[in-house]
Amino acid sequence: MLRSLEAFTGSLEAFTGSLEALHPLAPDRYFPTTMTLLRDYSNQARTYDETRAASPSVLGPLREALAGAPGRRLVDIGGGTGNYARALRDEGWDPVVVDREPGMLAHAAGKGLDTVVGDAQRLPLAGASFDAAMLVSMLHHVEDPAAALAEAQRVLRPGGHLALMVFTREDTEESWLSDYFPSTRAWMLETHSTRDELLAMLPGARRIDVVYRDLVDGSLAALQAFPEKIVDPAWHRQTSYFERLQRDHPDELQAGLARLRDDVEAGSAPRRPGLASVYAWVKPSG
Repeated sequence: MLRSLEAFTGSLEAFTGSLEALHPLAPDRYFPTTMTLLRDYSNQARTYDETRAASPSVLGPLREALAGAPGRRLVDIGGGTGNYARALRDEGWDPVVVDREPGMLAHAAGKGLDTVVGDAQRLPLAGASFDAAMLVSMLHHVEDPAAALAEAQRVLRPGGHLALMVFTREDTEESWLSDYFPSTRAWMLETHSTRDELLAMLPGARRIDVVYRDLVDGSLAALQAFPEKIVDPAWHRQTSYFERLQRDHPDELQAGLARLRDDVEAGSAPRRPGLASVYAWVKPSG
């Protein structure tokens, strides 16, 4: 049975009140008019787990970042269907998954995970209530990354560990996909923070390289080493990148897929593995 919401949110007054009490940022910083890769994940929720699970390529760096946390209480912010939370639960963590898409959380709850509907930029959670926090491949979907990271820091106890798995702008610049889908380059760069920007938001954080060597989590980065999967709708439709491309530039999508399909058949398609980063940060004890 799931714990009651109050067990990890506290009283309503504890986490609402004034915005200033929750967060040092001004109220208008929570929902600025900045671009996100895909705001609505309701379509993804229906079939997400068909090609998405917890990748060993990501789990190793996450474990490294979380090691040494003062306890096992873990919040998975923007955790979607709970694949990474479930993997870490099986290793002894006590996770709760927070996401703003109820359809995603329904799948997480079906895996026996505790869930809370909430936005990463204004978490409905009491301060200093978790030993560890992780944000996995979700920061490019929020309007204000700084607010989301500040909220993750707020809910950590002193000495708590934060693991941020993210695609930096430098990581995305290594992708070959814009050669086939040129309109995506501008918005991929706009929606992904640079490494220096992330370090400014997480002072003292340590960066860990992620290189995708498997297809367990069929993310865009993982698919880059397997171009034959990219031309298969069953795989590429599970990524926000291709959902947005279908929505905004359907002709370009079809033309790019046709070119890539020809290159796959000719044996000349790129196969460079996708890259990502995990940032490990520890909340000061003082």
